[in-house]
Amino acid sequence: MSPDRPVEASGAEERELLVRTARKGGKQVATMRSVARGGECVVECEVYPVSGLHVDPLRPGPYRFDNEEDAARFVDEAAQALTYLGCQVSA
Repeated sequence: MSPDRPVEASGAEERELLVRTARKGGKQVATMRSVARGGECVVECEVYPVSGLHVDPLRPGPYRFDNEEDAARFVDEAAQALTYLGCQVSA
């Protein structure tokens, strides 16, 4: 989806701001997606536990922010923490 293309979701216009995916040992461990929706920014996460038998991702959050900058800072800091833990993070 293009970041500039609005999407209708549950009656509210939605615009994707950024997506980051973290992998460790070639396996996807997390995806963070920031969207502008209804006057706020929301970060949605999918986390795939490295150990365990979960096939479906865990979905902590959503994390709500008043503006795009705060949402981007949250995603950047989480991506940095994942990098410190040995993950490769891509946009």
